[in-house]
Amino acid sequence: MTIYKALTIAGSDSGGGAGIQADIKTFQELGVFGMSAIAAITVQNTLGVSGVHSIPTETVIGQMDAIGSDLAPDAVKTGMLFNKEIIMAVADRIVRFGWKAVVVDPVMIAKGGSELLQKEAVEALKEHLLPHALVVTPNIPEAEVLTGIPIRTMEDRREAAKRLSDCGPAYVVIKGGHSEGEEHVTDLLYDGVHFTELHGKRVHTRHTHGTGCTFSAAMAAELAKGSSVTDAVGTARAFIQAALEETLGIGQGHGPTNHWAYGRRMAVRS
Repeated sequence: MTIYKALTIAGSDSGGGAGIQADIKTFQELGVFGMSAIAAITVQNTLGVSGVHSIPTETVIGQMDAIGSDLAPDAVKTGMLFNKEIIMAVADRIVRFGWKAVVVDPVMIAKGGSELLQKEAVEALKEHLLPHALVVTPNIPEAEVLTGIPIRTMEDRREAAKRLSDCGPAYVVIKGGHSEGEEHVTDLLYDGVHFTELHGKRVHTRHTHGTGCTFSAAMAAELAKGSSVTDAVGTARAFIQAALEETLGIGQGHGPTNHWAYGRRMAVRS
């Protein structure tokens, strides 16, 4: 029996809906052994983030070295990396260990508006990390920050995808959940040559905390198992759709998604 392994390098969410916690839950639900290197600790619940504390860079490096020297991951997902020093350390270890199936989720702002990536770290992410990514998965606000252009139309998204592709990743997925006034959600996949629009039903719920983390983690899990990027995107979208439609309904604010909904659906179908 082959055991597939995925590593998440990201921040911890004390509320359990996003970050390392969401990633590990997603890996487990998709049948992949999850490992972690914690880059920051947040103090948060569904009402918001009240504190962000960076982990010393040396400690982040130590965690990655421990994994890379003993439990070589089949895929790597990065999330909240917080500062320039950590981003550069992560990029260095990706190269040093030869990690190829790398999904970069450029986490910048929490649901409540708290800053999760220092401004000076944005250029470091573009210059040092994106060249080593197989896929980058920004939402629309993150794509605006990374490219410096406002995104209002699908043509804007295409231009943003091209600019992000020029930074080095083989694939760009611009998630459409933040688009306003649309009854459907359209994610845009770009492979450096072709654009693919992926449409889905919008779920009207306030329980959306951790959707971006979960989406990218699901992609990493599928890539770890050997799926193509296109198939991994398809599974990640189905995973999120189930997680939003079968809401847990917990918390007084932006509640977490339901990480076990997809697995239960698949079990019923089989």
